[in-house]
Amino acid sequence: MFMEANVIGIGYEGLDLDALVSRLRLRGVSTVVDVRLNPISRKRGLSKTALRERLAGDGIEYEHLPALGNPRDNRGGFSEVEGVEAQEARQKFNELLRTPAAHQALDRVLELAETGTVALLCFERDESHCHRELVLVELRSRLVAA
Repeated sequence: MFMEANVIGIGYEGLDLDALVSRLRLRGVSTVVDVRLNPISRKRGLSKTALRERLAGDGIEYEHLPALGNPRDNRGGFSEVEGVEAQEARQKFNELLRTPAAHQALDRVLELAETGTVALLCFERDESHCHRELVLVELRSRLVAA
């Protein structure tokens, strides 16, 4: 049976690859679900292919679900948690979560969580400034409805 604690969020802001992997291992993560729309990074080892390879070496699966990514033109609003721009950005992302592609991706996260802890990965350290917070809220609401 899936439990809410099986899905967590993690941001790699301020971390290098070794520190990120260490945090994932400490939390018992079995799968990283990358919720960046474009999984590229200026930080060494944190772009899709290099990250997947490193995680595999540590026994952690990697899956990229771009349907749960936040479009570039909607990211600015997440820098704040209050105000019109913040509300509009969150509303736009919540609308994206209602698309068939996002529904499939959310179902996939729940499926992965049935067999182990899943970490939703994005850049921002503070979840309140990241779209992954809304993904987690949506996943929790699906659990309550089930």
